[in-house]
Amino acid sequence: MVRISGPHAFSVGETLCGTLPEPRQTSLRIIRDQSGMPIDQAVVVTFKHGHSFTGEDVVELHLHGSIAIQKAVLAELSTLPDTRLAEPGEFTRRALENGCLDLSQVEALSDLIEAETEAQRKQAMRIMSGEMADKVAVWRKDLIHAASLLEATIDFADEEVPVDVTSDVRALVESTSVSLEAQISGSYAAERIRDGYRVAIVGAPNVGKSTLLNRLAGRDAAITSEVAGTTRDVIEVSMDIAGLPVTLLDTAGIRETEDIVESLGIERAKQKAQDADLCVFLIGATELPPFEPRSDDIILKAKADITGSGISGKTGEGVDLLISKIADILSHRSLGVGAAINARHRYAMQAAQTALTDVCCQLERGPDVYDLAAESLRQAIRNLSSLIGLVDVEHILDDVFANFCLGK
Repeated sequence: MVRISGPHAFSVGETLCGTLPEPRQTSLRIIRDQSGMPIDQAVVVTFKHGHSFTGEDVVELHLHGSIAIQKAVLAELSTLPDTRLAEPGEFTRRALENGCLDLSQVEALSDLIEAETEAQRKQAMRIMSGEMADKVAVWRKDLIHAASLLEATIDFADEEVPVDVTSDVRALVESTSVSLEAQISGSYAAERIRDGYRVAIVGAPNVGKSTLLNRLAGRDAAITSEVAGTTRDVIEVSMDIAGLPVTLLDTAGIRETEDIVESLGIERAKQKAQDADLCVFLIGATELPPFEPRSDDIILKAKADITGSGISGKTGEGVDLLISKIADILSHRSLGVGAAINARHRYAMQAAQTALTDVCCQLERGPDVYDLAAESLRQAIRNLSSLIGLVDVEHILDDVFANFCLGK
């Protein structure tokens, strides 16, 4: 599909197709070059400004999918005046600039395009539907009201206005602060859904970690050998577990060794395991985990094909139960997911939270510093407005749109 957007979109479309269908209707048209030779028969759709994705006049050419047709249509368009190829993300950027999307929806659209699992798709669609904008609207409304109460007190400081607004302002600030705290907390789970959970398989050498990884991956992702210490580096395999994006890490066997290369792998294994969201410990019948597990970490007896109990990557025994347990643990962690889905959102909310803490401290000092409290409120409002692009966010736009493909 070739999309033409801008004030000359209809005239460009008429040059290619002769006549265009009525807006938001479809029709078959022959696309011709300047000599009148047909290039393709396409389904053509038009949208008037204000009723399109970009908010501008738009013509869409739904072509047959061959590379030759695409190249011929784009070559013909490039010869026409007032047309050029779109830059990465330019259609979406125009939608933002024309008020059709807010900044959080733009980021969610990028996530939707990149979504590989059901959880990622659902999360992106939540934000695309305006969930973040709705929350920001409530926060801004309450904080603007709080600021207006303080500023009214400042404006009439010399008058005998017997109204103490401190309790009303504090109630609005604290309510917003509690809501922000919940969203900040939920942002970590949302970020994990966006970027993927990391699950490390940990244990002694030759305990069956690589065999288990290969069984889980359904392919030979890691080299297996009877020789202890075969895995020297961390091997990563991405999977979809219960709709959640998960990266499995096969780490070097943890033991005492004088081999310099193996010892480096062991140190890296320990660090990766400590940084992982979840560890799966494989241990022998009489062994203990090589370091202290966390509360949710999974401990399994290895080589059930030999011992008769536990898990075996070789035969598959216990593997379905392991996958189910990983899914349960990670799904439970995902329950508290919030509208903030990346680090930028979290930092903006944390900055607003800090400003609101300052407001509460200044309220305790009394009316003499209400002007400082009002300024802190304005700072919090600016921080929250940046979430959806209501203030100048030019410094982050290039980074956001750099991740989009051409034509989106």
